Amino acid sequence: MNKMKFAFSSNAYRNYSIEECIDFIHLAGYDAIEIMCDTPHAFPPISDEKIKSIINYLKKNSMSISNLNGFMMTAIEDFHHPSWIEESQNYRQKRIEHTKNCLKLAHRLGAKTVSTEPGGPKTNQTTEKELELFQQGLLEVLPLAEELQICLLVEPEPDLLIENSTQFINFIKKFDSKYLGLNFDIGHFFCVHEDPAKLIHEMQDYIHHIHLEDIDSSRKHYHLIPGHGSIDFKEIFTSLNSVNYNGFITIELYPYQNNPQKAAIESITFLKSILENV
Repeated sequence: MNKMKFAFSSNAYRNYSIEECIDFIHLAGYDAIEIMCDTPHAFPPISDEKIKSIINYLKKNSMSISNLNGFMMTAIEDFHHPSWIEESQNYRQKRIEHTKNCLKLAHRLGAKTVSTEPGGPKTNQTTEKELELFQQGLLEVLPLAEELQICLLVEPEPDLLIENSTQFINFIKKFDSKYLGLNFDIGHFFCVHEDPAKLIHEMQDYIHHIHLEDIDSSRKHYHLIPGHGSIDFKEIFTSLNSVNYNGFITIELYPYQNNPQKAAIESITFLKSILENV
């Protein structure tokens, strides 16, 4: 079980600089950080000086990067907009260019993956048209991902274009690239009434990175500290162990920006106690 590597996402620390995040997350007991590619942390392109600063803080704390989170775009609008499926081509292009910039930043920082949204919130267009736009956008970005050898990971989410495993698998079959994969968010699949422990077996070939949070028994999409909801993490870790998953598991608790340090410490303490019994 020691193969599992825990990280914590900087998007819970939006009241702090990225350098402060690295220090805090290290102090909370983590060896890796997921960096939010949005303000105030690392909305690309960022300066050479900022890149050097991030690398220096990572080295100082002996930290690695689990993933670059290219999902949120509050620097332009909000968590979900601009999306891959906006009706305006100019607005869609902002998402496309942002994703390219995230891939370039990943290359500079030595990160191996960049996660992105699964299309975006539904629009006035047909689902077929939205899926077509999403496919076109990814095809514009994938050559850069392949050139830089960075995996671009789609993250299904409740109420967005792709929200469950069947939709994801049907969509990804349209592509032929080992640099397009899945950011497996445990809580998101639980929200849409799927069994994450079972899906780990079914989707193992696509998984390059994992997001972890707890979810209430109502299955409302609201990220909770592990142990505060209804997800069976012992089952999750048993499944991950059985498929020999040895990648990063990033705890993502962006609603806890008022006290992210407490959430980070409580999370890793709880999860390590579960691992001891798997």
